[in-house]
Order: sequence, then C-alpha cells, then structure tokens
Amino acid sequence: MTNQTSNDRTRREDAEVAREYVPFEGGSGGIHGVTFDGKLVWFCRDDEVVAFDPETEKVVKRLPVPSANAGTAFDGKHLYQLAKGEILVLDPADGRVLRKFRAPADGHASGMAWADGYLFIGQYHESRIHKMDAKTGEVVKTLTSDRLVTGVSCVDGALWHGASDGGATPELRRLAADGSVEESLRVPVAHIAGVEGTRDGEFWCGGEKGTLRLVRRKRARA
Repeated sequence: MTNQTSNDRTRREDAEVAREYVPFEGGSGGIHGVTFDGKLVWFCRDDEVVAFDPETEKVVKRLPVPSANAGTAFDGKHLYQLAKGEILVLDPADGRVLRKFRAPADGHASGMAWADGYLFIGQYHESRIHKMDAKTGEVVKTLTSDRLVTGVSCVDGALWHGASDGGATPELRRLAADGSVEESLRVPVAHIAGVEGTRDGEFWCGGEKGTLRLVRRKRARA
C-alpha cells in the first residue's frame, strides 16, 4: 500500500468552471460517476446510466441499471459501472450486461476509471484507490490519500482523483507512480462527485444538485 499525500514539491494552481449544465430539470438526482467517450458524457444517477451531449445540451440515452450508484468508466468499447458490490461491463448501445465481477469489498466505492487493461477504483471514506486487473478482478496495487476520494480518472497515463471533503476547497490531484501528489488544481465549487479528464486538459466533474461541470486550469484574463 502506497501513501498519497501532498508535499512541498506539489504544483498548485487554481481551476475555473468553463461550462455548467443541469441535465435534468430541477437538478433532480445526483451525478455519481462520470466518463467521456470523446463526444458524450456518461454518468450514473438513480439506478440508470445516462449519456449527455454537451454540444446540444441534451440527454440522448438513458440505460436502466439497478443499483448504479457510483463510478462509471469507458474502455473505448464498453462501459464499466459500479453497482453495489459488483462491477458491470455494459454494452453502451442498449445497456446489456456482458460480464460482471466483484468490486473491492472492503470500502465505499466512489469512482472508477479504465486505462491499459486496468480499472482504478476510488473508495470514499477509506481514502484509497485500488488498481485492479479489468479481466481477472485482481487488485494489484493500492494508494492511500490524506483526503476523501470522490472520483478517479486516467489521462494519457496520468492518474487523477477528485478530493472533496469538509470545508476544504475541492481539488483535482495528479499522482506520481508512488502515490505522491504531483499537481493539485483547486476548484471553486462546493463539491466534486465524479471526474473524467480529457486530452485537452479539461475535466468533466459531477457536482451538487445534479450539476455537471467542465473544469479547466484558470486562464489569465486579458
């Protein structure tokens, strides 16, 4: 198990909200897991997995998935969804469950990402991230944090997670291979619940009251 803490070498910057959406009227239902397929943002809420098109600002697909309550990931072909104590592999066309296996059973799952054949699964209260073989379900590495984990993402080989707890400012953290925090982006919102980075350096983040946000590094004003 590798400890994950910020230190004097951590690069710290401020982030800003570039866009904000409320996919469902009145903000009903929280957004608990976020992933991005290059066009659509997928997230889970209230026993379903939802596809949202940020270009049209419309919900384009709703897949019934009982107990979908946290952690959504995409491997380029299939969706992975945490549902109670299981990880479901879904066909994004119709929501069919193609395969399922046990999630790490010793904590509260709070995020999931896929990269290079592995799943990275966050655990909220336990402040941990497990690296799991996506085929066998074997946990091969565990990182521990000094803050609550509220979402996980892998971008071009870099592991990021959301940190959101108490009265502290929520952060997006980039981790080194040993689990130390290499970079921290302070996000000016109340809460982060679900994280997915893009290759443009932006992040899709779930938030409070059914809010979906596109977050980026703060830019200098002209």
